[in-house]
Amino acid sequence: MGISYKPFDLIDCNLVFKDACANLQLAIRKNQASVTRGDLPRVTGDSFQLLQLFQNLIGNAIKYRSRSAPVVFFGASRQGDNWLFSVQDNGIGIPEQYHQRIFQIFQRLHTQKEYSGTGIGLAICQRIVDRHGGRLWVESEPNRGSTFYFSVPVPK
Repeated sequence: MGISYKPFDLIDCNLVFKDACANLQLAIRKNQASVTRGDLPRVTGDSFQLLQLFQNLIGNAIKYRSRSAPVVFFGASRQGDNWLFSVQDNGIGIPEQYHQRIFQIFQRLHTQKEYSGTGIGLAICQRIVDRHGGRLWVESEPNRGSTFYFSVPVPK
């Protein structure tokens, strides 16, 4: 039986961003986070999965905060045949040796006590980006925040 997927539609990512922030309103308020975006494109995709992806990446940026209030910027730029999205934060950062591991299911870098969660969020993000024909990666250093990047093909 696998999971049934909706066919892809043309999606306005500005609206997906707005819905993700609405769903994260409590965490945003509690952490006094600033979550802003650049102008986001329209892409061909599954709106529910893109919402999950945006929400996971923004939610993580807020969760893995430093002592300062979280500042998250969600941007996109065109790179040839792809839209390159970036989610940039000022959080605790991730040591380079873990950059690959964090996308595997149930891989956690912190104890449940330090940061709640199941360890499947980024693995789900990886699957969603794969399904949309793109790639997902992170650039980060400890104490310098992280930028998660994902690409989605420009609609034909």
